[in-house]
Amino acid sequence: LLDTGTCYQEAKRVLHAAVPDRLHARERETGIIRQFLQEHVCERQPGSLYISGAPGTGKTACLSRVLLDCKDELAGSKTVVLNCMSLSSPQGIFPAVAQQLGLPAAAGREGVRRLEKQLTAQGPMVLLVLDELDQLESKGQDVLYTLFEWPQLPGSRLVLVGLANALDLTDRSLARLGARLASSPRLLHFPPYSREQLTTILQERLRQVAGDPVLDATALQFCARKVSAISGDARKALDVCRRAVEVVELEVRSQTLLKPRPGGE
Repeated sequence: LLDTGTCYQEAKRVLHAAVPDRLHARERETGIIRQFLQEHVCERQPGSLYISGAPGTGKTACLSRVLLDCKDELAGSKTVVLNCMSLSSPQGIFPAVAQQLGLPAAAGREGVRRLEKQLTAQGPMVLLVLDELDQLESKGQDVLYTLFEWPQLPGSRLVLVGLANALDLTDRSLARLGARLASSPRLLHFPPYSREQLTTILQERLRQVAGDPVLDATALQFCARKVSAISGDARKALDVCRRAVEVVELEVRSQTLLKPRPGGE
């Protein structure tokens, strides 16, 4: 059996926002992403998918889960995953992609031209995943237009998946995409989690900890209700519960330290 200290350590571990084996209430979205990758990457059909949703609604976790589950099917292609938050400017995406594809860095228009040449040459399919895509918004939206046009180039072997918080990025920033492209990106929206869904997510995580429940069921429901009313952000709910466990752990530890020793004063 776990001792008290280990039980709290275990609870904090399962409440971390790591990618779980199964994403509750995201079966539909997971299925759509998996089908998209099979239809485009595995069947060598270039295309693009735009995934939107507020922070903590499971976008990145879902995609990461699918990439792990489909590792064997995607083995014949090149997967590049970049977080656009790490770039110093929207234009920085081009040298970052070039580096991942093993191309020499070249600035400006020349760098873009080399990338386009590479992505339309013979070779395996390239799956380019861009998280925090809204960081690439720029004057005239030339960066986003260029990226979304790549799957449309003759002979393209690129499948582009972009993730962003903004639901209306394609309407607002890429309004001309529909008119300019033969087929605009497929859209997939992740709605905020409901109170019931958040409660289940927290229960499923904590069920992995042996022994008596670390957090009371009423406390979990209270947390889920508060977070769903504000944001529906699962990461926030996990964070609140993890902090609650830390508070309980400190209280128990201080009580243990203050207990009189047997036979003592």
